[in-house]
Amino acid sequence: MLLSLPFKTMQSSLTPRLLALLMAASALAATPDAQARKPKAKQPAATVAPAVDAVKRPDFGTEKPSKDALQVASWVLNANDNEGSSFVIVDKHAARTYVFTPEGKLRGAAPVLLGLTKGDETYPGVGDRELSNIAANERTTPAGRFVAEPGVNGHGVDIVWVDYEAAVSMHRVITNNPAERRLQRLASSKPAEHRISYGCINLPAAFYENVLAPTVRDSDTIIYVLPETQSPAELFGFKDGGKNKAPQTVPKVASAFYLDGA
Repeated sequence: MLLSLPFKTMQSSLTPRLLALLMAASALAATPDAQARKPKAKQPAATVAPAVDAVKRPDFGTEKPSKDALQVASWVLNANDNEGSSFVIVDKHAARTYVFTPEGKLRGAAPVLLGLTKGDETYPGVGDRELSNIAANERTTPAGRFVAEPGVNGHGVDIVWVDYEAAVSMHRVITNNPAERRLQRLASSKPAEHRISYGCINLPAAFYENVLAPTVRDSDTIIYVLPETQSPAELFGFKDGGKNKAPQTVPKVASAFYLDGA
């Protein structure tokens, strides 16, 4: 009833304290809600996780590589050990080779023939001797990381050098000694049957001509020959960043009397 009186009449009849309270209430009713006038709290910016390089996986296509071959191919890509070059993996245990693009996509795979005797080292001076003077226990295919180079053998036939000092190369399968049955050995599913050479890596002729040779000729290529007397991690130095062994380098074109493609 008091609020319905004219303001001046009401003002004269109220105590100063009550008048002040009524005026405050009237002002509050005439303004927006205090909460509405409050600035909204700023939402924290969404944190973006730092980009993480995806793990690179070699593409073996329909091949079923051994654990060692898969491990080395994965390490090569993720450690960039091939430094943007094409690369080749020779799996001595499985007697098989794989040729990859720099990005790790399989260009081709094929069986290989290897040194008669198991071993990862080359006997000193073996590369300077006639084949007839190389004993059976010295006919090994060395393991390691090598720089591939195109070259020619003593008969002028093109080859791919692996280890020039040891006279080890990759080339077409040699069939001039029928008693060795090299073509039959290449076709065998038993890795033990593939041990026959003096250390060189023999390939099917079509694979050499259509896959390996063009790869080496057209771009830098690294060859990884897997060990058989130690683990790949020990040989290639996975734990210390790789390149445990310095790569071998050979002349772009070379020939030698003792290399007749053995």
